[in-house]
Amino acid sequence: MAGRLEGRVAIVTGAGRGIGRGEALLLAEEGAKVVVNDLGGSEAGEGADASPADQVVTEIVAAGGEAVANYDSVATMEGGERIVQTALDNFGRLDILINNAGILRDRMVFNMTEAEWDSVIAVHLKGHFTTTKHASIVFRQQRSGRIVNTGSESGLGNMGQANYAAAKEGIVGLTRTLALDLGRYGVTANAIRPRAGTRLTLSPELREAMQRARASRQGGDSGGGSGDTGAEQAMSGMDAQAPEMVAPLVVYLCTDAASNVNGRDFVVGGDEVSLMTMPTKQATIHREGGWDLASLERVFPRVIGAEVTNPAPPQPPTTR
Repeated sequence: MAGRLEGRVAIVTGAGRGIGRGEALLLAEEGAKVVVNDLGGSEAGEGADASPADQVVTEIVAAGGEAVANYDSVATMEGGERIVQTALDNFGRLDILINNAGILRDRMVFNMTEAEWDSVIAVHLKGHFTTTKHASIVFRQQRSGRIVNTGSESGLGNMGQANYAAAKEGIVGLTRTLALDLGRYGVTANAIRPRAGTRLTLSPELREAMQRARASRQGGDSGGGSGDTGAEQAMSGMDAQAPEMVAPLVVYLCTDAASNVNGRDFVVGGDEVSLMTMPTKQATIHREGGWDLASLERVFPRVIGAEVTNPAPPQPPTTR
């Protein structure tokens, strides 16, 4: 049944390619009018090109939908405001915000520059705030709205991606807080951790980071530190997973049927949709009067420490 979003207006950032493109096309297929935002930069966020956003708009219009392009960067407050204003100026309202724009600048943390850190945080984490800030004003006034943010399983830890992982897990924390701030106004905010073959996941930089991670784990230890991390296992199978397969869950979260789904994050890709657990206490120790160092040395290893393994145990130095 098409038309689930008839009469609604959506923004998709980073919609010129990959996951964002699939989201924009399916939103339009379901009747939404779409602002297709894309700066058109490289994987590292360099340069600009209007053609990716324009091409998606052309596809939507050719299929009988309505869409307009926007080329602003999400990394500035002015850009975020203009993206939201594009929806209001062209369609008179805003109902859905899909934050998807992102870049990669992978580097081992001891080699990472301040510019590489700042640029990734700006596009991903700040970029989610710049659009959400302005969209939330509209949503609060009309007492309705849907926000879907884009996290990553890399946020659970992935070697060579300190900037990206920090930004992505920050987005999940932001999402949980948005749900609390805006839920009373009829707004939902959820996050996805997509698995799909895109320009970012198939980049040489990410491949190199994954190879380093696997190499560091060869030999492992008896405590369970060997093997790929969850993020690496997820990414290793991304090549065959089309980015368009992420869109159905995203669009579902924007429908009335998902009005009670708020503040959660999901893994989605290929044939899988998984609800992630909220962080919980795994093990707890109590001591009347508080803990001193000697008491911790005695009790910690037997209780909390028994549940802890090192995901990256020390390796012998390499010889040349």
